[in-house]
Amino acid sequence: MKASEVLCTLKQRFPNEPEYHQAVSEVLGTIEEVYNEHPEFEKANLIERLCIPDRIFSFRVTWVDDKGQVRTNMGYRIQHNNAIGPYKGGIRFHSSVNLSILKFLAFEQTFKNSLTTLPMGGGKGGSDFSPRGKSNAEIMRFCQAFIMELWRHIGPDTDVPAGDIGVGGREVGYMYGMYKKLARENTGTFTGKGLEFGGSLIRPEATGYGNVYFLLQMLKTRNIDLKGKIVAVSGSGNVAQYTVEKLITMGAKVVTMSDSDGYIYDPDGIDSEKLDYIMELKNLHRGRIREYAEKYGVKYVAGARPWGEKCDIAMPSATQNEINGDDARVLLANGCLAVSEGANMPSTPEAIEEFQKAKILYAPGKAANAGGVSVSGLEMTQNAQKLSWTSEEVDQKLQNIMENIHEQCVKYGTQPDGYINYVKGANVAGFMKVAKAMMAQGIL
Repeated sequence: MKASEVLCTLKQRFPNEPEYHQAVSEVLGTIEEVYNEHPEFEKANLIERLCIPDRIFSFRVTWVDDKGQVRTNMGYRIQHNNAIGPYKGGIRFHSSVNLSILKFLAFEQTFKNSLTTLPMGGGKGGSDFSPRGKSNAEIMRFCQAFIMELWRHIGPDTDVPAGDIGVGGREVGYMYGMYKKLARENTGTFTGKGLEFGGSLIRPEATGYGNVYFLLQMLKTRNIDLKGKIVAVSGSGNVAQYTVEKLITMGAKVVTMSDSDGYIYDPDGIDSEKLDYIMELKNLHRGRIREYAEKYGVKYVAGARPWGEKCDIAMPSATQNEINGDDARVLLANGCLAVSEGANMPSTPEAIEEFQKAKILYAPGKAANAGGVSVSGLEMTQNAQKLSWTSEEVDQKLQNIMENIHEQCVKYGTQPDGYINYVKGANVAGFMKVAKAMMAQGIL
């Protein structure tokens, strides 16, 4: 297998899907060597089968807004690979959603879920509907219309969706309620549910907490203490909020957060009281991050990302491709020693190259942000057993999983000079498990 040839073929077959091409390119470039050590993979054309989703559902979603006007959006579900378990992955509601973005996310999810060691395949879904500025009633009607189309294709042993950008507990609740009514069953078909109807403790916190747990494992390889370190975080949604919460408890100093309009820089650090304000602002009032700057009298930069601010550690937790090559060079010039990704593919290939060339600690999202889907897997287990675990039990299992993922990255990613290439480690570890499962199950 030559990665360049496979990628060229995929670009010809699926043009105008840059995010999907980027994700595939990043994985193929790191697994090519180990893939070619297994001629049986090539004979079974395994790489092409792994890159192309099992199936894609696309559909129109029709709903009525509060003014009585009929609105339409597109809905999608990508079922990428179920070699090691039911399809598992979030649903994203955002105006940017298209097939390319969802295919990249489902492809990444397949390897991320494999890394968790839990029996979950990879999938992703969403719509170009944006909850921003919509009333609760409008969001409920949209979620119900979305599930009216999707419900036949999901189930606890088939495909288990969860939340993502634009889809939190409110949206999951509305979708699960409609699914339950249509399917006439009460099962763990969604994760990220409310605690009252089968949700798991620590699930909202899991992606952010897990990212910090992975960061701690990385820092340990160089005997670096997180306490007192200055951290730049992007985003202000679920992942960013709980990343900041855990960093504060660990004694780090978080100086930035952001949203799609701009970022705030607080040189004194975001403490627990300030974070409570951000959580209320974002989760209850759906406000903008600039309101934090107005309240606390700190710097706000409109239309920009926070990577120009001096920090020891960067934790991108917003969206894909938010750190480019120039951003990476500025971070390095400012003394950044570690980057741990809370978002999916937030660093461009050029940025990753800069980080690795500088030999800093760099963790890709498929490893560092796998805590969210890990606890989703634990939620599935609790639902199947009709049990509820304590927050301490779930948190301990989460820490164990993140440590295990780090061990796999070290095993497959340590280079002759001792530098740990976490991108290669995560990709090879995730790939080998899926590949072996596919080979064992025959050509399907």
